[in-house]
Amino acid sequence: VEKVAGLNWTQCLTDIKANANATQNLVGLLNSNGDPVSNVADATAISYSLCTSFCGKGRDFHVSVFARDFGSWLLPYLALISQLPFGAQYRLDNLMSAILTVGSPVLAGYSLFITLLNSRWINRQFSQSVDYPNSRSTVSIISSLQQSPLRLHSDRARFACLIVLPENDTWWQYFSELVDYTHTWSIASATSIAWVVVAYILSIADSPSDSFVNAQAGAESTSSMWLWLIPIVMGWLQLSPKCDFNRLQAAYDRADRHARAGIADRPIATPPASAQRALTITAQEGDVMSPDELLTPPVFNYSRSLQWAYTAESIFLMYKAASEKARNRIPVNVESEWVESDDFKSIHPRNRRGSPQEIAAYCVQPGCAQRSHWAPGVFTRMVIASCASLALQWGTAGGAFIVEWFTPTIGVGCRSLSYLIYGVVSTVIWMMLLISSILAHYSAAAAHSNRKSLSARVPLAFSHCLRRMGKLLAIANSLWVVSICILQYSDFYDTCFCNSSMISRGNAAAYITIIETTAQAALAQAAWIGALFLACTSALAFVALVSLLLDTLST
Repeated sequence: VEKVAGLNWTQCLTDIKANANATQNLVGLLNSNGDPVSNVADATAISYSLCTSFCGKGRDFHVSVFARDFGSWLLPYLALISQLPFGAQYRLDNLMSAILTVGSPVLAGYSLFITLLNSRWINRQFSQSVDYPNSRSTVSIISSLQQSPLRLHSDRARFACLIVLPENDTWWQYFSELVDYTHTWSIASATSIAWVVVAYILSIADSPSDSFVNAQAGAESTSSMWLWLIPIVMGWLQLSPKCDFNRLQAAYDRADRHARAGIADRPIATPPASAQRALTITAQEGDVMSPDELLTPPVFNYSRSLQWAYTAESIFLMYKAASEKARNRIPVNVESEWVESDDFKSIHPRNRRGSPQEIAAYCVQPGCAQRSHWAPGVFTRMVIASCASLALQWGTAGGAFIVEWFTPTIGVGCRSLSYLIYGVVSTVIWMMLLISSILAHYSAAAAHSNRKSLSARVPLAFSHCLRRMGKLLAIANSLWVVSICILQYSDFYDTCFCNSSMISRGNAAAYITIIETTAQAALAQAAWIGALFLACTSALAFVALVSLLLDTLST
């Protein structure tokens, strides 16, 4: 493979040997294990100090070769970023969502997986416990609105009208149809993914296979580091998140007009629940604890998942109460008798009419105690989503690190440290933003009793601080990962310092292996194969797990 820049290591070793023969000075001449040699002919490695004295700092930078490598190995991944779901109201928020995804694949994987698990959870809750006329449309809407700051009006009687009154069934059905649009596979997305897959295969084919090739790993390690992007894009294409702000808002407004038209002539003088905004999908910044809740790109679902789960459980419990009473043939109007329907599967409209107070009471379970602000099973889902996203991040970044670690000279060098920094910072960003969302939700629960209390303000302040720091780190880490590739393809790392594993070995023990032994080459190849298996397996396992868990998303 042609070098972009760097040192001619073989020529440097030849010059050093010639000088050693002339001066009979063997200091700094080593074998491939780093041990001093007694014969110049046995020298296959040199010490760091000898390298800096004789080998210089590098050659000229060749733009044409760098451009070829950049376009072949990195550009396909950058192009694939365009296939991520965006849809924010403002372009700057779309840009921030891309930065968060690249800066923290752990956060991107977590948001994807928690969205999937939340959808699976609420679908199961409804399918197992609720049998009410509009429940199928409701669960579809709830599951689809994870990209919105979903809220119920504080007066739950308004939402009860939306559930119980038969005239509002048209609202649920119409709104469900309007939000049932897809961001899924297209020719552009399939082509982008295929381009990346081909580039990855070519990077594998471009890797050195000769046992005695002193070539530092390049395209295969950077490709492994970026491999997480394929399962993230494929996962969102499978989930098809409803994240277009303008489209969602237009759908809600159209559904409201449809609902008012459908209930104009009903005999009960209850105001239309939809007109009173019993269920809202937008909010002002002052209405939420974290501004990220207002941003519809699904990478921000980490900030909404706790509040969404609480709201979804509130809706589920109201539906469950109504469903149980309907199952027990209890009408809304306590003074009337149950009217049988011609269709045994449906409920006669007379059984679903009553005064606003009766409707509100119909959706409350008897003896219902005060609920926790933390939805049941939410922490279990968070742990599962965390494990899946961490496995994806460290399977890919870890694969790149392993390749560089076992490339002679074995140890931590510039390349392996760069990949390690990217993975660590990505994980730290995820931790900061996840803790930020937990603190924000906690402060929201505390604010219900007293918004100005210290127990609400202190966690909220920490939440804002962690969120801002996490985003700044994401910007830095996204620039860093692109810089890693640029430095790699420009052979900036092909120096005495980087190739000697100085970072882990220290100045005294650092050396540059120029000619590997058969054992070293075999170990490097085994490590490369293991790293390839690790990266591919983690990516494929993530895609497979998402596909397996999609089975309960339709009720």
